[in-house]
Amino acid sequence: MKSYQVVGIGNAIVDVFSTADDTFLDLMGIQKGIMQLVERERGELLYGAMTNRKQAPGGSVANTLAGLGNLGLTTGFIGRVHADALGQFYARTMAEEGTDFVNPPVPGGELPTSRSMIFVSPDGERSMNTYLGISSELGPDDVSDSVAGSAEILFLEGYLYDKPKGKQAFERAVDLCHAAGGKAGIALSDPFCVDRHRDDFRRLVKSLDYVIGNEHEWASLYQTDLSAALEQASQDAGLVVCTRSGHDVIVMRADEQAIVPVNRVVPVDATGAGDQFAAGFLYGLATGQSLAVSGRMGCVAAAEVISHFGARPETDLKALFRKERLI
Repeated sequence: MKSYQVVGIGNAIVDVFSTADDTFLDLMGIQKGIMQLVERERGELLYGAMTNRKQAPGGSVANTLAGLGNLGLTTGFIGRVHADALGQFYARTMAEEGTDFVNPPVPGGELPTSRSMIFVSPDGERSMNTYLGISSELGPDDVSDSVAGSAEILFLEGYLYDKPKGKQAFERAVDLCHAAGGKAGIALSDPFCVDRHRDDFRRLVKSLDYVIGNEHEWASLYQTDLSAALEQASQDAGLVVCTRSGHDVIVMRADEQAIVPVNRVVPVDATGAGDQFAAGFLYGLATGQSLAVSGRMGCVAAAEVISHFGARPETDLKALFRKERLI
C-alpha cells in the first residue's frame, strides 16, 4: 500500500485565466475581486467571452498539494472530474506535477468537469466565476480506505462542506486517517461558507488536529471579535492558524503561541496566496518544524505565488526556504 505524507480532498476545478479591464467586467456584469458561483449557461457564456485563455488545474486544496509536491512531499488528491477533455486534462496534469489523482475520471451522463473563469485586472485583482459541475458531487464513496487511511496528514477544503455528501466524505476520511494514526485538518476557505454551516463547522473543528483560516473566517465561525474567536478556537482544535492579509500571522497550539511577521509584497496576481500559505505551513508541520518556522514557511510560499500569474509556485520553494535560513 502506498503511503502519502499529505492527502487532500477538495474541488477539482480547471482554472481558466484571462486578462480583463474594468470596462469588460462592467459590460459582462462581473463583480470585481470576488468569487461568484455561476450556472452552466452563464459559465459557457463567460468561457466563450475569454480572450488569451490559459488553463491550469486548480481548486484550493489541489493548489496546496502542488506546492507540497514542489517541496518534495508525496501527495495524493481525492477529487471528482468528468471523463471530458477538461477532466482528462486535469487528471493528467496533476499526475505530471507529482500528485496522484486517485479517482479515475467519471464517464457517462454526469455533470461536466468543474471550471473557474478567472478575469485578472491590470491591478492584480482576480474576479472568479466558478461553475461547480461534477466536483461538488464528491461523496463518501469517492474516499478509499487505502488513500485516506495511509495519510500522515489529511487536508480538507471548506468549500466542499456545502453539500451533505461532502460532509459525509469528510467524516469518513477523518475517521480513516485518525484510525491509522494520521493528523486531519481543514482550511475554512470562505466566510460565507462558514456562515451557512456554522454549527456543523464548529462540531467538525472539535474533531480536527489543525485548522487554517483567515481573520474573517474565524470571526464568522464564532460570531465574535478576532481575539475571542481565536481563544475559543484554540480550546476546540489542536492547532489554530489565522492569516491576516498583509499582517502578522497568528499560530496557536495549547498554551503555545507564535506571531509570524509578514513581508508585504505588491501582488502581480493574488490568486492562490492562501493555498500556498497552507502548503508552506503543512510542509513545516510534516517535517516537525516549530510553529514560528512553519508559519514563516507559509508566508514565503505565499509571497512567491503572488509575484506571478497563476495559483501554483514557479520557483523552487525549498531554495527560497534555504535563502531565508528556514532549512
